[in-house]
Amino acid sequence: MTSDRTTRTRVRTTTPTHDEDKAASVMTTTTPTDTARLRAAVDFVREQDTAALLALLLPGLDALEQRSLADRCRFSHAAVLVFPATANELASQLARCGLDADTAARPSVVVRERLAARHGRSPAQLDVRILHPAVAGPQGERRSVEVFALTVPPGSELTPIAAHERARQHEAHLAFEVERPDPLVLHGMRALLARHGAAADGGGYNPHEDGTVFYFTAPADSKAGYGRVELYAPGDHRDVLAAHLDEHRLLQPAEMLLRLMTGAWTTQALAAFAELRAPDAMDTRTATSPTALADAVDAQPEHLARLLRYLAMLDVVSEGRDGFRLTPLGALLRADNPGSVRPLALMYGGPFYRSFGALAHTVRSGEVAFEHLHGENHFDHFARDPELAELFDQSMAASSRMFEPLTRHPVVTAAAEAPSAATVVDVAGGNGELLGRLLTAHPRLRGVLLERPHAVEAARRSLDAAGCGARCTYRAGDFADVPSGGDVYVLSRILHDWDDDRCREILRHCARVMHDDADLLVVERILPADGTPSLATAWDLHMMCNVGGRERRADHYARLLTDAGLALVDHVPLPLDGSVLHARRAVPRPGGTSSASMP
Repeated sequence: MTSDRTTRTRVRTTTPTHDEDKAASVMTTTTPTDTARLRAAVDFVREQDTAALLALLLPGLDALEQRSLADRCRFSHAAVLVFPATANELASQLARCGLDADTAARPSVVVRERLAARHGRSPAQLDVRILHPAVAGPQGERRSVEVFALTVPPGSELTPIAAHERARQHEAHLAFEVERPDPLVLHGMRALLARHGAAADGGGYNPHEDGTVFYFTAPADSKAGYGRVELYAPGDHRDVLAAHLDEHRLLQPAEMLLRLMTGAWTTQALAAFAELRAPDAMDTRTATSPTALADAVDAQPEHLARLLRYLAMLDVVSEGRDGFRLTPLGALLRADNPGSVRPLALMYGGPFYRSFGALAHTVRSGEVAFEHLHGENHFDHFARDPELAELFDQSMAASSRMFEPLTRHPVVTAAAEAPSAATVVDVAGGNGELLGRLLTAHPRLRGVLLERPHAVEAARRSLDAAGCGARCTYRAGDFADVPSGGDVYVLSRILHDWDDDRCREILRHCARVMHDDADLLVVERILPADGTPSLATAWDLHMMCNVGGRERRADHYARLLTDAGLALVDHVPLPLDGSVLHARRAVPRPGGTSSASMP
């Protein structure tokens, strides 16, 4: 049972095909499929006897304690969190497991909030649904499988959440309903669970169901196969719940703070894993022993095994009897993965990591930590070191998933469909990753890339390799050299590098050369106005520490655009907590200007 709203929807029924059944039976990784986990939960609920299950859950119970608990509660359900691509896929999964695919579903407030807190997301991004399809127990008693469902279409930005949760199964739990509860009984049951190692883990009162929920983490020696336990007591028992929640809060802060303090260890573990190129010597199907992997990457087997065990806690690898496998999450650190984030791991564990060691200096003095350490700004420092400059460009390209929806932005598609060939000007376009995507998606577009001299040649090679170099012109220069005649101007992750005065200057350079019908697209992470957890808040600290820039709210960008003679039209979200702001000239030029494209 959960403290969820009672608004109901319906899950549509579909009939599973032979191919779906066959696909569901094939295990491609060590993490069970959603269908396999559902089926396991169904079998578990059908087979378990309450008294026997309590003995597995709390191995230290003596016979008297076991009988006392079994007389006061009954096993009611097992819960599982799944990630179907569509509502139809969820219905197929339920049907394959013998569950009623027409079961009523409603929003799950509790699990949505837990996922949001765990993954630093806004709850509004996580439409978690809850269903209770019925399952009969061994004596025919009515039980259920509590199914939480978060729809994750292919390629969704929620895919890492699904991978993490499938592997860790944080929301999987067992539930016991307390029969004829009263405060004395509930206090006694809580004390008994605590005595045998079950720790308070939150809870709540649901006025719609008039029921109170007490959550616990299972004891370390539990043999029940589930990490969390729920006691559900019909009625309002918020007086007992208050003591339970107080106990939970006392347990949490020190552990949470300790885990936060070790965040630097995680950064270095991922960076070391990437630097050793260990992901390139592993795959997601076949296990590799630490000894074999150490031979492949020239490392010490024992030390490498200890690193791998830590990474297994992060779901970067999974451990089995035969060794370690790479998880889908860890596969993103392979150099040959099209979506590889290896360069980011090396940057965040290298130059930028060292800067964060001087964060207190930045907060105290206002001086940029990177400049304090290196005696120059990070752009000049990287420009003097070709290898570092290349790694920085690669790290910028590693976040290119943010760009994909930009190819479908109305401004871009309108330019691509214009009667005459339109031109996109990518201002400070780096190695051409974004411009290449736009030109590849729209063969009629032409491009201009403005960059500093050392970066232009790298961009030329990149765009030639992408097959669109012939439609691109290259300009070596600074922001003062923004060329005129473009139809769409792009500033992608540029303004957050600079203070407000420099941003106004950059925007004025763009406004000066834009004709009346030209559009400006600004790609940045936008700080939330309501304090919602966001990557932008983390990157704001990163920009302060490493380049002296900042992330901004949408209204802040609107003011900067206005100061430069531009007007914010709208802004829409992108993956990785990015946004694209669309701006145009606020006041047309006297007499109008030509909208002809640049030759």
